[in-house]
This record gives sequence, C-alpha cells and structure tokens, in this order.
Amino acid sequence: MTRPISLAVAVPAQQARGRSPAAVPAAEPAAEVVRMQRSASAILADISRLTRPRIALMVLATVVTAFWVTGGGRNDAVHLVGLLVGTVLVAASSSIANQILERDTDRLMPRTSRRPIVAGRLTVRAGWVLAAATLLAGTVIATLSSGWPAAAASVATWLLYVVVYTPLKRSTPLNTAVGAVAGALPVAIGWLAADGPARLAAGDAASALTAAALATVLYLWQFPHFMAIAWLYRGQYAAAGLRMLTVDDPSGLRAAGQSLAAALAMVPVSLVLAVPSGSIRLFLAAAVASIVYGGAAVRFAVRRDDASARLLLLVSLGSLLALLTATVLFGQPRPAF
Repeated sequence: MTRPISLAVAVPAQQARGRSPAAVPAAEPAAEVVRMQRSASAILADISRLTRPRIALMVLATVVTAFWVTGGGRNDAVHLVGLLVGTVLVAASSSIANQILERDTDRLMPRTSRRPIVAGRLTVRAGWVLAAATLLAGTVIATLSSGWPAAAASVATWLLYVVVYTPLKRSTPLNTAVGAVAGALPVAIGWLAADGPARLAAGDAASALTAAALATVLYLWQFPHFMAIAWLYRGQYAAAGLRMLTVDDPSGLRAAGQSLAAALAMVPVSLVLAVPSGSIRLFLAAAVASIVYGGAAVRFAVRRDDASARLLLLVSLGSLLALLTATVLFGQPRPAF
C-alpha cells in the first residue's frame, strides 16, 4: 500500500529554513571563485619561489646605479627599460637553473623544500625549458636595447652563478668568494650598457673609477651578508651536505673573520664612490652606511649567535640600499659626450 507523501517532507529544507531554493546554487560559484583565487595565489607563490624577485631587485638596482653614474643620467628611458627587462629575465633563468641543479639538496632543507621543482609542481624538463627560454629572451632583449657587450656580461653572470658557483657549494667553502664575483658583475652590465669603455677611451676616467669602486663595494658587501645567512641556517646546510664556512667551522670564527675583514675593507672603498663627484653628501652617506655595517660585523664576530647574525643580515640590506640610493642621488652623473 502506497503511503501518502507528507507536505512537511516534500518542502525542501532550504524553504523550511526560510531560504529560497535559488540560494543554493549561488554558493557553488562563490566556492569556485575562492578555489580560483587560491589557485592563482599558489601560482604566484611558486613564481616567486622560482624566480626569487628580491635577488632580482638587488641586481636591477645595481645595474641602474652603474648605468646612471656611467652615462651621466642621460634621459634614455627606452634604452634603460629594455636593459632591465633583459637583465631580470636572465636573472630569473639563473635562479631556475640553480634550483634544478640543487633539487636534491633543496629537499633536505626546510627553507627550500617548498620550491616548485623540489615539491614536484614543476618537472625538471619543464624547468630547463623555462630556464632556456628566459635566458634566450633576456639575452636578445639586452642585446637589442643595449648592445652585445652588456648582454655578454649578463650571460657571463649566468654562467658564473649556474656553472661555477652552484656546483662549488658542495665541494668547498670558497663558493662564497666565487658567488660574490657573480653578485658584483651586474655593475659591468650597467657600465657596458652606458658605453663605459668608449667613455673611458675618450678620457672619462671618473665614471670608470666610480663603477670600479661600486663593483668592489658589491663584492665585499656580500661576505658579511652571506656569512650571516650561513650562520643562521648552518644546521640545514650541514644536513644537506653543503660546504659553507659555518659548516666546516661550527665555531663561526672563520665566518666571523671573513665578515669582519670584508666589512672593514668596505669602509675606504665605499668612500671612493664620492671621489669622482666630489659630493660631500655622498661621502657622508657612504661613511655612515659602511661604518654601521662594520659595527654589525664586529658584533657578530664577538658574539657569534643568531641574534647578532640576524642584525648583521638586516644591516647588510639597509647599508646596500643606502649606498646605492646615495650614489644615484648625490653622485652627480657625468654628462654624455
């Protein structure tokens, strides 16, 4: 016998709660929007991990500064934009290639274990294709906008970082000295893009001296900066089998010694930045920035603990920003000839 259907059962639960049935499907698009937003956020996070924009930003700031002091601040926005786009693409390529080569050690360290290639969100093959494409595109753009010498300097930076520095991290603590050269080479990119050799041949030794001092500052600056990082993550580096100085010497004495020597040497070299322009403001800014950096290095050398290393790392970023900004603002770029 068929039982009658009760009206109370036939009424949808949504209506029983005072809501229209049309309100139910509306939740599905909303959920889909949230999923899309999360997906987009995850993609952006992976792009950031893959290309390391903070490092690329430092490279671009260095190129701009070298270009400015060499070219006399000439108003050539298209030239400069093309150079920066090419440089950032080459820098992104070097980061991708580095992560491909270091995927086995990256997965052993918490600070790098979430990178896309390590986590399997990007295959090694796709990574190489992306690295090759960005390297080629960056080189072509840099060549078209700034000439082959600047493009060659950017490729040389890529080769030194990927082919030399990256493998050395597994074999010798001297990897930092090699990596510091790669970190200083962006000065050459800006100098060459602004026709530095031609200007030097025409008698403009001042801009060449400024560029040389800037490159030396960048080289020395990296030792305290990287030693602070190496100290903070010494346990992870040791677990991954990377030969950082803080791994070979757990006491930190050698790392502190290198940091202190480089920071102290940076003081007179940074002052040379002000010599060609004769700017007292640049002289004072360089003196303050380098002395503060030296003070943080002394503190790290004496204490050798995480707190002093974090302070040194923070001061390293602030001092470099101050030096580059002061060089652009007060360096009085040479007029084009």
